[in-house]
Amino acid sequence: MSTTTDEVVTIFTSPIEGQRPGTSGLRKKVEVWQEKNYVENFIQSLIDTAVDNNGGKMLDTIVVAGDGRYYNDEAIQIISRICAANGIANIWIPQNGIMSTPAVSAVIRRRTESGEGEDGQGIAQGGIVLTASHNPGGPGDDFGIKYNEELGQPAGEEFTEALYKKTLEISSYKTVANTPVLDLSAPVGTKYQLTPTSAVTIIDPFQNYLDALKSCFDFDQLRKFGSSGFSILFDGMHGAGGIFAKRVLVDELGLPETSLMRCNPLPDFGKCHPDPNLTYADVLVKKMGLKSDGSADSSIDASTLPTLGAANDGDGDRNLIAGAGFFVTPSDSMALICDNYEAIPQFARRGGFNGVARSMPSSAALDVVAKARGIPCFVTPTGWKFFGNLMSSKESFDGKDYTPFLCGEESFGTGSDHVREKDGLWAVLAWMSILSKANEGISDGGALIGVSEVVKRHWSKYGRHFYCRYDYEGVDSDAANQVMDIIRDNLVNGDASSLDLGDSGIKFIDAVEFSYTDPVDGSQTSKQGLILNFQFPSGDPARVVFRLSGTGSAGATIRMYLEQYEKDTSKHDMSAPVALKDLADEALRLVQMEKTTGRDAPTVIT
Repeated sequence: MSTTTDEVVTIFTSPIEGQRPGTSGLRKKVEVWQEKNYVENFIQSLIDTAVDNNGGKMLDTIVVAGDGRYYNDEAIQIISRICAANGIANIWIPQNGIMSTPAVSAVIRRRTESGEGEDGQGIAQGGIVLTASHNPGGPGDDFGIKYNEELGQPAGEEFTEALYKKTLEISSYKTVANTPVLDLSAPVGTKYQLTPTSAVTIIDPFQNYLDALKSCFDFDQLRKFGSSGFSILFDGMHGAGGIFAKRVLVDELGLPETSLMRCNPLPDFGKCHPDPNLTYADVLVKKMGLKSDGSADSSIDASTLPTLGAANDGDGDRNLIAGAGFFVTPSDSMALICDNYEAIPQFARRGGFNGVARSMPSSAALDVVAKARGIPCFVTPTGWKFFGNLMSSKESFDGKDYTPFLCGEESFGTGSDHVREKDGLWAVLAWMSILSKANEGISDGGALIGVSEVVKRHWSKYGRHFYCRYDYEGVDSDAANQVMDIIRDNLVNGDASSLDLGDSGIKFIDAVEFSYTDPVDGSQTSKQGLILNFQFPSGDPARVVFRLSGTGSAGATIRMYLEQYEKDTSKHDMSAPVALKDLADEALRLVQMEKTTGRDAPTVIT
């Protein structure tokens, strides 16, 4: 027990513009967060909102953790003092201040006073997560803060809007003065008494998350499979997920440390962009025998490559999955996990799923499997909070129980109801389990069935949904909004019969703007993306989705999602960007992308 002074002081302040959280919290350039009272105003407003949601009672226990990016440790010090000054009794901080986002959710859902606990027994009433997810970190780059509520789920729109209103009204915040800097590297169990009624405890970052994963997978079977010729290359991208990958893949499953790359967290992510896609995970992509468009590099012998390749983002909640010379889209990954649920004990022991869901921009590959298996399938706006309601329908609203539940989104996020966040490492273990099941009966030393064969079998059964995404990053906000207005005026509300169809032979059918009524609480969400429906000369349907991303810190990101369904197995080996090039060109022409934004090419194609 370490004791500090307990001088609670009130500091007068004034509102700071621009503190409205987006789909995953508030993200700004780190220099903005370092401005006077910026963190303090936001955290005081957050605590006040959480108290209102708690019936006016101060929270008893809260988790404060981050992904290790630049300014992580300094922000934890500030936040701890404000939490203590407001009267939060127990402030849990992981050793070294670093924890993946899914691990924070596991702590909230599981950790009791003893440190252990089953799912649903957790006593924390929320978590303050310091992350800008897949955005770059370091001086001049991004920092963010999000809040997870008492079931471990990201705060919903009602909470974030109430928080934003408080940032516009704030006049003071509380803090504890004259406290020494907390040693975040102190041994697990160390306590710092900040006031007579509030203490910081350094907790084990791994235990509760590891328990959650062990409740989902057969670690003994995975350990056995890992020693039978299976190999993996996991890229932590210098984010928070790397230390969890080492703990699980190496320490628990016995895989060699050479299975890991870039698994040491760094404040600037080693100058890399910690987004696990074909562009930014380029080192892993090359090591898996892939070109930048996801197609196989024919000059590389696939038999010399790892069985499975995977990557995490900055806070460990996103994932990239690849096989030897074979890239798996996030939408296909979800569909494969759904169809192969028997390989995953979490689902097999309960006979499959009671519900699955995908974000609207994701491909319909999951829908096809769900329909064939008679599973309720939901299409939601982008944002994990929408999945949280479905997963917690019975837990929070005494409604229908949709668990076991599988969900995912187009931006490399996959997860289930073991926590209330997407979980990159969970997806990796799900794929290990699928491969283990596919290789049952293979004799020792025999060639393993790989990712490519598993996916191609799936396509032959259900058809392939060619899919890729174009990102136009850092677009002038006015120009980005003008693109969306052109789509609304000309395509959603305009007369399609007067459109110039171009020379591609691809026929524009119609356009709609996606809105969502939550089946659990009845809340409504509008303007969640613009959907353009097309038809190829063959009669196959296709669509293009445009939306503005809410996860950047500066300018705007226009995302364009392309999808075409193809049943003909002879065409399944085409590269998705190649197969979808004509569709992309037609859509970009219709929305006047280059003319409006000045961009003649996307920043990223993945």
